[in-house]
Amino acid sequence: MKSFKNTFAGLVLGCSAALAATPALAGDEFPNKPLRLVVPFAAGSGTDAVARLTAKYLGESLQQPVVVDNKPGANGTIAAEFVAKAPADGYTLFMTTNTTHSANPSLMKQLRYDPVKDFTPISRMGNLPFMLVVNPALPVKTLREFVDYAKAHPGLTYASGNSTGIVSGATLSKMAGLKMLHVPYKSTPPAMTDVMGGQVQAMFVDFAAGIANVRAGKLRALAVTTAQRSALLPDLPPLASVPELKGFDVTSWNGVFAPAGVPAPVVERLNRELVAIATSKQHAAQFHALGFEPFGSTPAELNQFVVAELQKWARLVKDAGIQPE
Repeated sequence: MKSFKNTFAGLVLGCSAALAATPALAGDEFPNKPLRLVVPFAAGSGTDAVARLTAKYLGESLQQPVVVDNKPGANGTIAAEFVAKAPADGYTLFMTTNTTHSANPSLMKQLRYDPVKDFTPISRMGNLPFMLVVNPALPVKTLREFVDYAKAHPGLTYASGNSTGIVSGATLSKMAGLKMLHVPYKSTPPAMTDVMGGQVQAMFVDFAAGIANVRAGKLRALAVTTAQRSALLPDLPPLASVPELKGFDVTSWNGVFAPAGVPAPVVERLNRELVAIATSKQHAAQFHALGFEPFGSTPAELNQFVVAELQKWARLVKDAGIQPE
């Protein structure tokens, strides 16, 4: 009898431990408190605008507040490191881009996070098309005129607030044989302010951050960085339309991650809600108004995409002649 009691007690303890080790039994009780959506760029950036709209709808579907937490600086590494070290419970999410998860490993000599190993992929959210914009006072109205003007005026300045701006500017300079001066900024909003103010002459900016100023005449848009025209601004030609820039294709993407090790049922719940938001016809117009092209993916698809993008951006950085810092 004593042996049976000991065996029964052991089974009870073992089952209790197993239940305790199954976080939330996962999707059923998740979430039961507010979530945090970390953004690696400042308020007013394109990713921030998309994050705030996403947080609104995610909060509604999860019936819990989703708070946007901007942690700009160091080309997104401050935010990436913060999320990588956060508890793997699904309550800390990371809406980020190719800056932290494609370009940084090639742009920086030392990186204190691994874009693949330190994160749980949740879903792609869409693309953030970029465009070349100039101060309206610059005497150019077309991409052809800009390239010719930059050739005739060595030292023309261009700003950047993220990796896409850095790589696009360096690629343009090398392919077209230009001697432009790069002026880096901590984030997009102050860079764009200085271009509008005339302190800097040009920059590559995402549609989400720059489209309102283009429509208001504060910036002049000349071309898109993608290989094809964008349906959001169909009148803008791709940079590749100029012979010197044939093959130019720099596409900025956006996705949601969590720290590595988040339980599968929680990942499945978050993925289901985020994909529903990104593919909703009801929400599409609002995302398009921000200059964002929304779509979703499975976690596995996002993981495979990041692995491929790391290789692609390593090639872009090398071909542009950018030295890691």
